[in-house]
Amino acid sequence: KGRVACEVNTCESLIVTEMVFEGILNDLEPAEIVAALSALLFQEKNSDEDIDSELPERLISCCERMKKIAINLGHLQSEHGIMVDPKDFCDESLKFGLVHVVYEWALGVPFSNICELTLVQEGSIVRCITRLDELCREVRNCARVVGNPTLYRRMEAASVAIKRDIVFASSLYVQ
Repeated sequence: KGRVACEVNTCESLIVTEMVFEGILNDLEPAEIVAALSALLFQEKNSDEDIDSELPERLISCCERMKKIAINLGHLQSEHGIMVDPKDFCDESLKFGLVHVVYEWALGVPFSNICELTLVQEGSIVRCITRLDELCREVRNCARVVGNPTLYRRMEAASVAIKRDIVFASSLYVQ
């Protein structure tokens, strides 16, 4: 588990490690994977923190399992002398405000349309999606470390699904 955790630098490595070892990403489609992982990267307080009921059941189930993992890790930390409230650890580590937006983006919906799904500013959406590409590479490396070729291929497909259009365009300010 330590070697897997060492592969993750963009977000809470303990949660990602447990997700890989519990296999909760194994049965998801690439769009569902990046949507679930976006909860680890999105950092803003958001009024629509609840998981959207319009999302696929597998994705909703994955997000619920991620919450359980975070709460369990919070309990473990507090049992071992780290002053952490499990609920606060979960709330600080997982923010589900862009799950629906990222899911739609990975399915190919235009950027202007996904911006209508949320009140989050466009720059925050772009930042989250670009950071997701890095997290996809890290989770892909985790899959290599544990010997999970299926997850490795899914993470590659997930990265391809989000790398498009304005989000991954070169800077608009530099020629």
